Amino acid sequence: MEMIGEQWIPQTQALTWQALNDTQILKLCINGCESITPTAANEFELIMTAKVGPVSAKFKGKMILSDIVEPTSYSISFEGQGGIAGFAKGTAHVQLSPKEEGTLLTYRAQAMVGGKLAQIGSRLIDGVAKKIANDFFKAFNAKVSAG
Repeated sequence: MEMIGEQWIPQTQALTWQALNDTQILKLCINGCESITPTAANEFELIMTAKVGPVSAKFKGKMILSDIVEPTSYSISFEGQGGIAGFAKGTAHVQLSPKEEGTLLTYRAQAMVGGKLAQIGSRLIDGVAKKIANDFFKAFNAKVSAG
């Protein structure tokens, strides 16, 4: 599944970039995120709980930042295991563009799930994935806009 979106953020590109690289801000913006721990340069371990329909699971996974063009863009790859619930993995590309009195953040993400999660049905999975991405970027915008 593919998700595309954008957010106008009433902050400078430099401040928005800084926030995109702040694990405390990211943790607060990811629903169900318990921790984001650096493990190496541009690599992180994540622990989060997610619920998709009747399936709820704690996922442990890793996130890697690549193709970093400071302060303009980067790519994220992620993969996580949720035990019996299955797995999730995907990629995202985030782009920042300076705009009058703010920054335009655009993203394009792709995700895939397997195991019990995949058995729930693609419509439900697609809807939940889009909601998670949308909720993250709205929360990120609110957090960064507040300063």
